[in-house]
Amino acid sequence: MSNICKRLESVQRRIKEAERRYRRVAGSVSLLAVSKTQPVDRIQELIQCGQRHFGESYLQEAESKIKALSEKELEWHFIGAIQANKTRKIAQLFAWVHSVDRHKIAARLCNQRPDTLPPLNVCIQVNISREPGKAGVLPEKLPELVDRVANLSNVKLRGLMTIPLATDNLHVLHRSFA
Repeated sequence: MSNICKRLESVQRRIKEAERRYRRVAGSVSLLAVSKTQPVDRIQELIQCGQRHFGESYLQEAESKIKALSEKELEWHFIGAIQANKTRKIAQLFAWVHSVDRHKIAARLCNQRPDTLPPLNVCIQVNISREPGKAGVLPEKLPELVDRVANLSNVKLRGLMTIPLATDNLHVLHRSFA
């Protein structure tokens, strides 16, 4: 077994343990392997180990990987900041988008999603730490954006994506997520 397979197996074991510890349904947590900046051969090695969900944040890089691996049954997630001029390709290539922070972006993704594909799964990115340089809708603007995105026909609102303040202080982290 290769080193990457051993590492993946270790992470999967930790996920299963966490599911049991926190009384989650077995198999309800899946691992998203962030493959940005990784070459196709490294991704193929991880695919051979059983990984099927991959996250990319650079559209141009992702396009070539998705094309090179199109014969594989994979689920691609766009996890980066979204520029309005890139929504068409994102809507065509990905099953998930984790970084919707404006109605304009959600509406463009909805309108540009091909009819031959199922609705695009989206998560709204929330700036829970209120950091000025961080993307995401502010918490007080979230209810309005949720209502607007939930009413779009060709996207499916699946949840929230948040990145807390970079700190080891658990009290600060818990307060942010609360």
